[in-house]
Amino acid sequence: MFRLKTPFMVLTLGLVAPICAYAANFCVAVNGGFGSGGTSYIGPAFTVPAKNNCAAWSGFTKTATTVIAISTGTGCLASDGKVLTLSIFNTDPEFFGSGASVSDQIQLCPKGVTGCPITGQDLGNLAGPAQQQTCTASLLKLPPTHD
Repeated sequence: MFRLKTPFMVLTLGLVAPICAYAANFCVAVNGGFGSGGTSYIGPAFTVPAKNNCAAWSGFTKTATTVIAISTGTGCLASDGKVLTLSIFNTDPEFFGSGASVSDQIQLCPKGVTGCPITGQDLGNLAGPAQQQTCTASLLKLPPTHD
């Protein structure tokens, strides 16, 4: 009877592990991040892709004191696995203007990378130094009303 349980447990673990690995949050602070005078990009359920691959970005951006923009884009990890490039488009008609969207191109080394060959930087509209930040509960909170 024990022999039948072991393969079943291995199969179950193999099916559950990828689901847990996918359910991550990824946050980026530019100019110190939201709450410190900068901007934070929040990607709920964004997982850094494998080397030389890309993954869809979907989330929101917090900036200024109360501004929350809806964001979409793509994140690609370099072939050496060290540099993550995020191309993010933000919309918020009240802040950016009706029909306007702004783009940001962020390059950084994800936490845990050794020998990072760059200094993290947002080269887009909300430009400044960039780094991965811890996704706190307050940062992940999307309020019901915002501008």
